[in-house]
Amino acid sequence: MKNKICKLLATTIAFTMVLTGCSLTGNNNGSEGASDASIEASAEDSLDENGETTDAASESSSEIKVVEDLFEPEIDFASAEESSEDLAAAAASLEQEPERKINMVFFGDSQFANGRFDGSDIGRIVAYRVPNSVSYNLGIGGTTAALELSTTDTDLDEWTSKCFIGMVYALSGKIDRTRLLMDDQETLENMNNIDPKTVDYYFIEYGANDFFNKIPLDKYSSDADEIHTYYGALCMGIEELKRISPNAKIILMTPFYGIYKDSNGNFIGDSYIVSNGIGTLADYAKKNKNVADDEGIYDFDAMFMSKSDLYKDTVDQYLTDGTHLTLLGRQAFARLLSHYPNWLEGYEPYAYLETDKIVISEFNPNDYYRYRDDMLEAYYPENYKRMMNGEYLLAPPQE
Repeated sequence: MKNKICKLLATTIAFTMVLTGCSLTGNNNGSEGASDASIEASAEDSLDENGETTDAASESSSEIKVVEDLFEPEIDFASAEESSEDLAAAAASLEQEPERKINMVFFGDSQFANGRFDGSDIGRIVAYRVPNSVSYNLGIGGTTAALELSTTDTDLDEWTSKCFIGMVYALSGKIDRTRLLMDDQETLENMNNIDPKTVDYYFIEYGANDFFNKIPLDKYSSDADEIHTYYGALCMGIEELKRISPNAKIILMTPFYGIYKDSNGNFIGDSYIVSNGIGTLADYAKKNKNVADDEGIYDFDAMFMSKSDLYKDTVDQYLTDGTHLTLLGRQAFARLLSHYPNWLEGYEPYAYLETDKIVISEFNPNDYYRYRDDMLEAYYPENYKRMMNGEYLLAPPQE
């Protein structure tokens, strides 16, 4: 019965892809893809050789505004979630214990935590798009990557912080997870169901709360210990994940582009120009990319428009309050993220990961991305050959 469900799903996905195919301009790259350490779904097109933002970003980067009283908009996760029964049911149908499960773990803040009440969180939607997969959501709203500056006691026996480092230490057994998550039984249950040795993919997303809490970017921008810096904490957590899950692939997301308003609802600026006194959120995104490069892991750009058109003129469709993703925003970025496991598991061509860019006005959450066959043949000949041989579950040859 389980095999029948998986086969039916694959057939349905393939049929949907044929009917709802879309095309974009291709890159002139004929290879299957570079090595794991070098492939990036990044913001290179939006950064110049010095790492500065270009194009749309440069329009607003010339005048930095330092704002002392920045705050994260509060959101009631239980009441603010849009209904998504179809997504929840579809995701549940994928978790019917296939012969070999693809285990995906999501560490992050509210961008990952949001949607858990109705099954429309990013992790579940990614699982909906990746055959034979199951997601474990460890996202907790309001958390930072770094250990909070107010916390000076790093004794593991007394650890209380749910920051990225704390959550990784809880997963690895360095700290008592039951004590740490005693007031979050759902997350505790998710963590208890994870065997680090069998994790295939880690998705990591932090930065907005580090920005709002004025966490130093790195040890060079302050005299703080590594664990109290954004760069240092991400590197420390990733190294621990590599230790406990040596075969897992790690995808590090930048913080999401956003806009900011004062307490009266007046527009202040966006992620390129509003500074917390240390840097803009775009600076944290650049530092995030430094981590991915230095750690030799995959990086995913949610800031510089390389993978979507999230910007001032589309922010209301992607974000509820200038910061948190809407259901449509979660669906859009889940589609983009799903290309990593789908490519690495051999379900679809590398070309899909490299060329998919979502224009929110044209986005249909039920679509599966399909790169045009003629362009696949021209720019990705090895991908095209494999597709014609029927090697891709999610990219069958078109009749």
